[in-house]
Amino acid sequence: MPKTMGILGKKIGMTRVYSELGQAIPVTVVQAGPCKILQVKTQAADGYSAVQVGF
Repeated sequence: MPKTMGILGKKIGMTRVYSELGQAIPVTVVQAGPCKILQVKTQAADGYSAVQVGF
């Protein structure tokens, strides 16, 4: 099963950071967590494996 990573949160806004060369780099500000596991699906009971996460 492939493993992936991500972030779950709420977009707060946009801003910029500057590189050492003075270039402006746009960034998104995200409020992350706390996240809770709401439901677990198993291969035996549901035919697939999954985790439902809530923010």
